[in-house]
Formats: sequence, structure tokens, C-alpha cells
Amino acid sequence: MIEIPKRIKNLIPYKAGKPISELAGEKKLGKIVRLASNENPLGPSPKAMQAIRENISWAHLYTDPASAELVEAIAEKYGKKSDQIICGHGIDALLADIIIAFTEESDEVLCFNGSFIGIYVNARKLGRKLSLLELKDYELDLSAIPENISPQTRIIYLANPNNPTGSIFSRSQFEILMSRIPQEILVILDEAYAEYALSYCPDFPTGLNYDYENLIVARSFSKFHGLAGLRIGFVFGPERLVKELYKVRLPFEPNFLAQKAAIAALDDNEFMARTLAANKESLDLMISRFNELGIRLLPTYANFLLLVMPSEEFARTFYEECLNNGLILRHVKPFGMPNGIRISSGSKDETLFALKIIEEVYQNMTNSLCEETVIQSEDNI
Repeated sequence: MIEIPKRIKNLIPYKAGKPISELAGEKKLGKIVRLASNENPLGPSPKAMQAIRENISWAHLYTDPASAELVEAIAEKYGKKSDQIICGHGIDALLADIIIAFTEESDEVLCFNGSFIGIYVNARKLGRKLSLLELKDYELDLSAIPENISPQTRIIYLANPNNPTGSIFSRSQFEILMSRIPQEILVILDEAYAEYALSYCPDFPTGLNYDYENLIVARSFSKFHGLAGLRIGFVFGPERLVKELYKVRLPFEPNFLAQKAAIAALDDNEFMARTLAANKESLDLMISRFNELGIRLLPTYANFLLLVMPSEEFARTFYEECLNNGLILRHVKPFGMPNGIRISSGSKDETLFALKIIEEVYQNMTNSLCEETVIQSEDNI
């Protein structure tokens, strides 16, 4: 019998938002809206789709292992040297490569409980120790990091904006932290939602403006550019670190069509403007209605909101009842927030549908909760 390593036995596989096709088969619903995975409601960049159509006939050929054309396009857009950039199958894959390249099994990854689940899964599947700090008022408390660094700490992971809370930390907070981090410890700055944050906060401390020798910045084409299904992202960092990453990354990733789509998407300014406008319209509608309903929500600098429910049981039931009515949301217990529900921005039609379902479910649940409280009070008289 094949022996399964303990670290693999103890892993819980990543579970994304329920697919629409699966829910349709289960519930026989006439309409289903998925606002669970922070996807772009406008679809892919039109220029990216055109690039795929124009290049599909070359899909039988292996792609350039260095992604040279895409790397050069990214370097030109952000004013960086191409030797500082490497592309891969999305941030998830790149996080695994970083952990493999720069840590041993005895090393520790320091991050926050209540952040992106991808870092937890990657650290654990590779047998690295995960040291989790707690959020402070649902935000990353950067001041707590230096005092929690141990002799085994080799990587510090930060998501800005943070997923699933949507919070950000400031330029001064980041710079103070970096001044207190030993040079032998690598900081990963995950900026999957940076474009949204910059639209809300022009002073957002994008990592691409820094050249620390122990900083790697991760970016994604999944959300803002609408290419989630193609799995493509990149990291920026010191040349000597990027050179090592090429040694562990799979040789032909990201795939050929994903590269062509990403190059085109970088130049699709009209689509990017529409994406920001649609995101603002949807979130404004949600925030206004949730405040009216008395649902607690956190301020956001991304393309999603985190709803804070009274308890884990309430959150789980709320998620399931929305699901029963054709609305797919994300219960973020695996992220370390058992009482949280994340909802992505959507098209206007999707947003209005979601608000209708949420209002019905939330009011029914709170009314039932009030009735139970009254009954319990009467029983205690």
C-alpha cells in the first residue's frame, strides 16, 4: 500500500464557489447568479478575446518558456526591467514556486489568519510550518509582525488589498514594516486587487514602486482583466530571486493563448475603465442596501464586500439559503473567518437579483431569530 505523507492526509482540498452548472442540476432553478469568486462581471477583455481568436491556430506549438513577449509588455507598462519579472499559472502557482525556491521544510511562513487561502494551502502541502497572526479590527496589523518573527521565519506573506476583508494598509505602514524586517526574510506582497485599490486610493502603496532586495510582488490577470479561466499572473522582484524562480517553475507556463490574451489585455484601456465603473456601481448599490438592512459589512478597496454575520451558524445557514434561491456567495470559513460571507461585485442585473435574494433570506432569518429569542425568554419566566 502506498504511504500517504501526513501533510497531504491533513490537507483540505481548495473548494471554490459552487459551479453554476452543478447548482442548476441540484436545484432546478430558473435563474442562478454567482458572486462568489471575485470574477469580472463584464467577461474577458475584448482585446484578449480577439488575440485568442487570432492565435488559436498556433496552439499546437509549445510556448516560449521565458514568456519573453509578455514579460517585455509587462516591463514596458510598469517601467521595470524584464529580468525582474516572471509569469506563471496565476498567483496560486507562483506562491508555490516561491515557497519551493526560498524555503526548506523546517522553515516557517508567517501570515495572517483571515487572509488568502492560497498561501495556507501552498505552505501546508509543501510541509512548511504556517504561523498565523490574528487580524486587528479585520485589518492586517503590520506592527505585530516584527515581534512574531522566529528563527525559522523565512517568508512573510501580505495581501494588499486583503482577501476576504477588502482592507488595505498604508504606504507609511508598509515602509515602517520593511525597515524592521531582516534582509534574509522574504516578503511576498500579493496585489491581486491592486487596480481596484488604486481607483479608490491613489496613494495606495503599490509594491511595483519599491525595489527592496527582499520583496516579491504578485499580480494577477484574473480579476481586473477578466482572464480567471486562463490562469495567468506574474511576480516582480530582484533579478537574483527571479532567476531562481525560473529553476522551479514549470517550463511551459503560462500557456500560449493565456500569454497572448494577457498581452492584449494590458492595452485594453476602454475595458479597464468599464470594469472600474461597473465595480463601483455594483458595490455602491450593495453598500446602500446592506446598510438599510442592518447587515454589517467592512469597508473595501477591492471588487468584493465581506459581510460579517452574528455567528458561524448564521453565516452557514445564510449561505445555504441564498444558494437554495439561486445566489452563489462565498462562506469564507476556510480563509479563517467562520462568520464571514464574501460577495463579489456583479453586473447591474446580477446585483439587483442578489439584493432581492439577500433581503428575503436575511429578513426571514432575523425574524426567526427574534421569535426564538422571545420563546426562550418566555420559557425562562
